[in-house]
This record gives sequence, structure tokens and C-alpha cells, in this order.
Amino acid sequence: MSDYNNSRRKFLTQAILASAAVATPNLLMASGKHFASFGANEKVNLACVGIGNRGGEIIRALHATGLANIVALCDVDMEAPHTLPILKLFPDVPRFKDFRQMFDKMGNQIEAVSIGTPDFSHFPITMMAIGLGKHVYVEKPMARTFNEVELMMKAAAKHKKVVTQMGNQGHSEANYFQFKKLVETGVMKDVTAITAHMNAPRRWHTWDPKITSFPPAEPVPATLDWDLWQMHTQGHSFNKDFVNGQWRCWFDFGMGALGDWGAHILDTAHEFLDLGLPYEVDPLKLAGHNNFFYPMSTTLSFKFPKRGSRPPVEIKWFDGVDNLPPLPANYGVQALDPNIPPPSTGAIKPAALNPGKIIYSKEHTFKGGSHGSILSVIPDGKTNVSLPTFEQSPSNHFANFLKACKGEEKTRSPFHLAGPLSQVFCLGVMAQWTGEKIVFDRKKKVITSSKLANDLLIGPPPRKGWEQYYKV
Repeated sequence: MSDYNNSRRKFLTQAILASAAVATPNLLMASGKHFASFGANEKVNLACVGIGNRGGEIIRALHATGLANIVALCDVDMEAPHTLPILKLFPDVPRFKDFRQMFDKMGNQIEAVSIGTPDFSHFPITMMAIGLGKHVYVEKPMARTFNEVELMMKAAAKHKKVVTQMGNQGHSEANYFQFKKLVETGVMKDVTAITAHMNAPRRWHTWDPKITSFPPAEPVPATLDWDLWQMHTQGHSFNKDFVNGQWRCWFDFGMGALGDWGAHILDTAHEFLDLGLPYEVDPLKLAGHNNFFYPMSTTLSFKFPKRGSRPPVEIKWFDGVDNLPPLPANYGVQALDPNIPPPSTGAIKPAALNPGKIIYSKEHTFKGGSHGSILSVIPDGKTNVSLPTFEQSPSNHFANFLKACKGEEKTRSPFHLAGPLSQVFCLGVMAQWTGEKIVFDRKKKVITSSKLANDLLIGPPPRKGWEQYYKV
């Protein structure tokens, strides 16, 4: 592979020229077996793609439910140090580096798949699994490009018996059930503005934003299949700052702070306020903007139109350690959710302003954290508000998925709900990358403000041999 040291503009121009080859076509995929019935004590035969770092945590959580039988393990860096804990936990389970070979050899033994790989690689694994009739649990966000998310939703809609779940785990915790009850009872109504904030240090904050090329090529570790790691993306030479969580930093591979945390902060507001897709995304601040990795700090404005009797809503997203949002009087402190999974770089540390949101409604202003954290009302000194009680979750996110595979529950973050949420983040990332205001036609799902940005909805064409995943 040649080193992919092009500027953002050159890369985007190449994407435009080639995007017609990928347009939004229709998929030829092998129709696999759908597993429709389970006995009360039967476990779901689960294959796991991505077994180190966060992928390993997902496997442990799914296994801990007692509802899964781990039948296959797959990782492009098998036997690297970060994969060894899972290999020791499941020493006799068949191992694969290539998910395609795994499905070829063990497809009849696999009923469901967990996908804990980098953001950009969710797409082909998910599309193959759904095409083969396998249930899918995939980490958030669903995919890196708007069109890939769209195709994943279409594939799930076509294969109606396939159960899907995106891994925003708080969507099965107290935050989900409380938010639902607040809206249903009218305690939260006529929301007009939401502030979402994630101001902890990020991996790229020590890097030089004056970068003019990707980092230089380094020797590929002996355990890693670097060509397969890249999957359908354009060719890059290996560098340690592309792998093991560092992929989050790069526009080519990850979704930055917004894609990483947005689904844990804005998921319930997006669903229960019926926000759908924005009509405008405006980058109000992009400190340290460059062609390759995410800004040092970002402020984005997402504008959503009136929905029925509900008023328009503006969401403002703030990230960066020196980019704190304005806080209402009497805000106090929002505690850090103790259930936040620690990143491989170490646990998120409590700060002056922990990750969360402020929700401005007609009668009350609410504050809340991320993941499963519940909301409270910021006192106005005039009235005491008694919030309604809400039901306890009957199952965590992992058990909910496996029970849905068995027909006992419905998933709480299926693709038809998680997809539009992920697409909101895709549009936000496009505004970060291009530095341009995005004007979006919600009905036609096209960007009207820029042909360049509109072509990025699809993105660059896949590498040769990966085209089939872009057809439904």
C-alpha cells in the first residue's frame, strides 16, 4: 500500500470523482439461516469480532448474562497482548483473523455476532452478518459515514427476523426509563434547547494540529494483519497511532469525541423528543482544525425543526478541555456516572464539569450525565418539582439483546432508532472536517449547501474486493 499522505481537500476531491461508482445500490448477499425459536434454557450461539480492549469488555458483559454460548473469536491482531485475556477466558473456542473466513467455516453454528472493532470497520462485518441472517450487536456509532448507516438500516429492514442492537448501554438503564416517563407524563415538554458537553482530555490533545501528512510508516507488528485491519478503506501505511483506540483521533477511521460520547449523552433526548435528522449543522468553533485529526475543541450547533406540536430544538455540542459551555444559575455539580467503561488510556476522571447535558424546556431546566445517569431539575428558587417514579430496567443492554435473539424482548436500540442518531453524528463530523455549515434536506437526505459535502455522505469508494457490502 502506498502512504496515504494527501491533504483533506485532495482526498475529498478524489472521493467526489469516485463516489458515483458506489452510489446507493442493492445488495447481493447469501441468505443465511434465521434462528427463530429457542428453548427457555437455551443459549444464543455468539461469535465475537474484535476481542481486545472495548471488544473484550463487550464479550465479558454478554457472557456474564448467562445467555450466550461463545462459539467463535475473531480479531485481525489475534494473540496481541490486548487479546490475551479473552483467549485465556475461552481457550478452546475457534479463532479467526478474518470475519469472512469465520462465517464461511462456522456460519451454521453462529446465531448472533458482537462487533467491538473500530468505527470504520463496523460496516462490512455488520452487512455480512445481516445478509447471512445473524443477529447483530455493534458498538456505537453504527458506522463512520452517513451512507453506510443508511445501508445498515436498509439491510436490517430487509432481513426482518434479524435482531439488531447498537451498543449505547445507557439506553437500557435508568436514564432511558426516566426520560421516557418524563415525556409521557408531560413533566418535560416543549424542549427548545439542549447543551451537550464532553470536555475531558482526548487522545489527540497532545498532537500538533499543524500536521501536513499522516505519521510515517512503521514496522507492522507480527501479530497484526494490517491489510485486513484497513478493510474497505483507502490505503494507509501502518503507524501505532492508527490502532488500539488511537483510530478515534482520525477523520479517516473514527468519529472523534462526538461519535464516541454523543450516543451516551444524547440518545434518550433524540428518541423521546422525536428529533430525527437536523436541517442545519453549523461549526461555531473548531480550535486546532486540520486535515487529518479532530479539532482540539469543537462547538457545533444542530438545528431540528418543529415536529407536530413540538417546537424547534437547537442542540449545542461542546468538547475540548478549554471549551466549557455556559451553565445556568444554580447548576451545582453533575456526578460522573460510575458505570462508564474506562478507555484503554485509563478511567475518565471526575472534573469540574463531567460529561452530560442540560435540557431547557418550557417549565423546567434539567441536568444529567451520560450513559445511565438520571436527570434532575435545576432549582429556580420558586417551585419544588417532584419527578415521577419510573420502572426499573428488566434487563441490561447485553441481556436485552440476547433475550431479543430468543424472542423474549425487543431491543431498545435497534437500527431503525440508532441509525438516525448515528447519522446526526455523521453530519456533525462532516461539519468538523470540512469546516463548513451543513444545510440538510431531511426528506431527500441530501446536503444542499455544498456538492463537496453532499458527496461525502457516501464517501470514497471501497477498496477492490469490498464492493459487495454496499449493496442491499
